[in-house]
Amino acid sequence: MSFDPELQTADVEMSRRSLLKVLGGGILVLASVPDAFAWAMSQRGQTLPQKIGAWVHIGPDNKITVLTGKVEVGQNARTSVTQAVVEELRAPLGSVEVVMGDTDLVPYDMGTFGSRTTPTMIPQIRRAAAAAREKLTDLAAKKWGVDRTKIHLSAGKITSGIHSASYGEIAKGQPFDEPISEHVPLTPNKDWTALGHPTQKVGIRDFVTGKHEYTSDLKRPGMLYAKVLRAPSFGATLKSLDTSQAETLAGVRVVHDGDFVAVAAPTRRLAEKALAAIKSQWNEKPGPSSKEIFKLLRGDDKIASSKTPDGAKALTATYTAPYIAHVPLEPRAALAEWDGVKMTVYTGTQRPFGVRPEVATALGIPEKQVRVLVPDTGSGYGGKHSGDAAVEAAKIAKALGKPIKLVWTRVEEFTWAYFRPAGVDEIASAVNPDGKVVVWEFDNYNSGSPGIETPYAVPSPRTDAHRTESPLRQGSYRCLGATFNNFARESHMDELAHEVGMDPLDFRMKNLPADSHLRTVLQAAADRFGWGKEKPAAGHGFGIACGQEKGGSIATVVELSIDSQTKEIQLLRIVNAFECGKILNPDLLKNQVEGAVIMGIGGALFEAIEFANGQILNPHLGRYRVPRYSDIPKIETILLDRPDLGSAGAGESPILAIAPAIGNAIFSATGTRLRALPMGF
Repeated sequence: MSFDPELQTADVEMSRRSLLKVLGGGILVLASVPDAFAWAMSQRGQTLPQKIGAWVHIGPDNKITVLTGKVEVGQNARTSVTQAVVEELRAPLGSVEVVMGDTDLVPYDMGTFGSRTTPTMIPQIRRAAAAAREKLTDLAAKKWGVDRTKIHLSAGKITSGIHSASYGEIAKGQPFDEPISEHVPLTPNKDWTALGHPTQKVGIRDFVTGKHEYTSDLKRPGMLYAKVLRAPSFGATLKSLDTSQAETLAGVRVVHDGDFVAVAAPTRRLAEKALAAIKSQWNEKPGPSSKEIFKLLRGDDKIASSKTPDGAKALTATYTAPYIAHVPLEPRAALAEWDGVKMTVYTGTQRPFGVRPEVATALGIPEKQVRVLVPDTGSGYGGKHSGDAAVEAAKIAKALGKPIKLVWTRVEEFTWAYFRPAGVDEIASAVNPDGKVVVWEFDNYNSGSPGIETPYAVPSPRTDAHRTESPLRQGSYRCLGATFNNFARESHMDELAHEVGMDPLDFRMKNLPADSHLRTVLQAAADRFGWGKEKPAAGHGFGIACGQEKGGSIATVVELSIDSQTKEIQLLRIVNAFECGKILNPDLLKNQVEGAVIMGIGGALFEAIEFANGQILNPHLGRYRVPRYSDIPKIETILLDRPDLGSAGAGESPILAIAPAIGNAIFSATGTRLRALPMGF
């Protein structure tokens, strides 16, 4: 049988019997969840299925179905999960189907964030697949009356001498579930044939041919298209409303609930026409502008600095970063359908199990009456943790009793989604003449504590993240606050190197602990670049920086030029060295590293949200600058494989070093230190 994700069950947690009813006869393996992972989820008030970490089902047709709460948002998690199953089950790549992010069918998962899919989900999937392999071996040995050591599994077939059968044939009629320990035998790294090797993205043909359906492509019988009336500014409340003209349009229906107003119509154009016909007045309130945001976030508190040791040079500096948008390829979208009992919502989100209670709360129904499904989604970058469009579509669908599709425009995405927090970093430091940093005090305002701790060997460093009141909605972004904090730290380390007349690479090496992984990536990137072998030409600059977060270590070296007349910055060459433990798929990893670096170029040189009085002033790509093809230079990426270490995720940490490397190269070219993002003259 083939697995049908449209089938539903009444029990959200799914009993063994109900799941088998959906999947059909065969082997079901329930993997026990590692204690640390289970503890982390329990702290969020969730009850885990007793022994479930991942679900693997082998059907009579030899189809292997894997269920995981992780979602695919462009990081190729579907491919790496498939590789893990292929590796441990000795199965053909095409025999594996991965069902992701369906809250009715998959085990609870906190969400796809923090580069946790690789270090947490892949090991669980491997253990489950290995348990299925061991069980198939036992079943075949018993059926054929042979020693289990004589059983061989390969390419979806089980053989022993004259005996041969498919996995499905051995599993048929043997439905069971059993917990497995973390000690089930896994395939050693040296014997990998699927993991550790390049594997093409699963389903790539559907993506490049346009066959893949995103949320905005989905349709249901009788579906209406919806648009939401947006306030003219943040915090505005509805004063008066006249929907009479909109309601005269044939097929248009209006939903009004407090300040929430929406229209629905048989076509998108008609819905847009109806929305334009609504007359409304709002009570607005004044708000700050982007020009004064850093003063607002910093406040007037005075922070005492440590005394500078005798003979050391002191340095203080302030660095700033504006709010920036995530700019996902796919804006927020949802398709919601209410059948009178249950609300089913398709939406692109990184947290399907987080969106489920959001929808339930908005509708006033129990969570078990909400099902969230996540089609493979056009990127998130930390910006799709919430279910904004899902909640809106669900409210309209329940009110009208019709399937509702709601797709945000790019302007809505820029305005009503949350932003990467703006931030202010203040650093007070001191360095001895020999290049040893002896004082390090780091204060962050608003953008958060991730990445705030220094990786350098400094005696008694002090770091503090100060909470502030943000005038704009803000939330997660790729690598969280570590992106900005790393920019400030690595820029400041360059400044200290200049203060004592040391080469920036030598200065970092002198202050890094002997066992730091950053030493390895710095040296690898510097060697490939040819750091120190020649000086930059006139108008050119070299910059180096590094960073470490979420198990990944990155070093980036940049060469750029600056036009003496226009002051235009042109990137010429980027060299990256990245280490994240044992590499699962080198091609996909390289894509992640280089994609993060390109994204980081935007935050370094172009991106900034402009706002005043609760309004976004540049809410479209015509005024919000993101990297273009012409901005991207030659990129060289070195991947350092560490078979002795566990595999870490790579969706976030590679972004850390590009902005400070660019800033340091600008200083190399001009002698001017730029401490505000985005950088420019």
